[in-house]
Amino acid sequence: MVKKLIVTGSSGLIGSEVVTYFDALGWQVYGVDNNMRRDFFGEKGDTRWNQQRLLSTCKNFTHHELDIRDRQGVMAFVEQIKPDMIAHTAAQPSHDLAASRPFDDFDVNAVGTLNLLEAARRHVPEVTFAHMSTNKVYGDRPNTIPMVELETRWDYADAAYADGIDENMSIDQSMHSLFGASKVAGDVLVQEYGRYFNMKTCCLRGGCLTGPNHSGVELHGFLSYLVRCNVEGRPYTIFGYKGKQVRDNIHAYDVARFIEMFYEHPQVGAVFNLGGGRNNSVSILEAFDRAEQLTGKKMQYSYSDQARAGDHICYISNLDHMRESVPGWDITRSLDDIFEEIVAAWHTRLATE
Repeated sequence: MVKKLIVTGSSGLIGSEVVTYFDALGWQVYGVDNNMRRDFFGEKGDTRWNQQRLLSTCKNFTHHELDIRDRQGVMAFVEQIKPDMIAHTAAQPSHDLAASRPFDDFDVNAVGTLNLLEAARRHVPEVTFAHMSTNKVYGDRPNTIPMVELETRWDYADAAYADGIDENMSIDQSMHSLFGASKVAGDVLVQEYGRYFNMKTCCLRGGCLTGPNHSGVELHGFLSYLVRCNVEGRPYTIFGYKGKQVRDNIHAYDVARFIEMFYEHPQVGAVFNLGGGRNNSVSILEAFDRAEQLTGKKMQYSYSDQARAGDHICYISNLDHMRESVPGWDITRSLDDIFEEIVAAWHTRLATE
């Protein structure tokens, strides 16, 4: 019997990678996306190109124009499909935008997640539910870790964090931004539906999720947007911390692999810090250098002393829990791979615009 997967946010970076990955495995994949990213970020956030790419390249994929805020629509859709798995990757992903559109942010990130969970509980309680959460659920608490300033990056001064931040970090009594708060609400709901109703759920607290199919914009999509600025020769703005703030980057393919392997090794109410780990970490200044080496173009940038509220100075995910819980999973795409793919993708996309 063919397995069925619902992917929300199917035209986005992670959603489209999950679609492609499971389509290749022979699953019947039902994509849910209403191009809300264009509404949030304007023309440069438009994901219709990615939707068309999926429709033309996948064998077992159908697109469904459904807004996850539409409770009755979500209920009817889940009841009709009766999926074996739901990969919930749809989100409003920007700190700054959440502050200007708080109702939209919360309705998408928290209420949309609740709609999906309740639809699953009512109609397919045995479903495996993987939720793309975020490391922003920790708020600015990672900034309380003692730091050391190096030539091109900040790093942890405390040896206990040499391998990064694990899932035991508190999410309480810190500043999250409204985006972080709405994602906390969705994250806790996913855990609670697991524990309270004994459903197979997991929260994937992503670091910088990246890859060649990202519609990167200034407010969301760190590496994709940075590379695009370099390729097009447009200025990039650094917000605070001397450009030495660090992110760990995980390729969307390795996210999709983990989601498949969680289906094979499900848990109840699980939480994972899903990132690239120390080997895939990079600061903005280091990313400038990598982009310049690949394109031969000098990075144009300006600097603002005003850091974004709640922005992490250094965030590296500790991957031990993921590796122990899901046997055989590990990072397969290096930082070099990621940069090379993103640069090549922007050259191709901009040539056709």
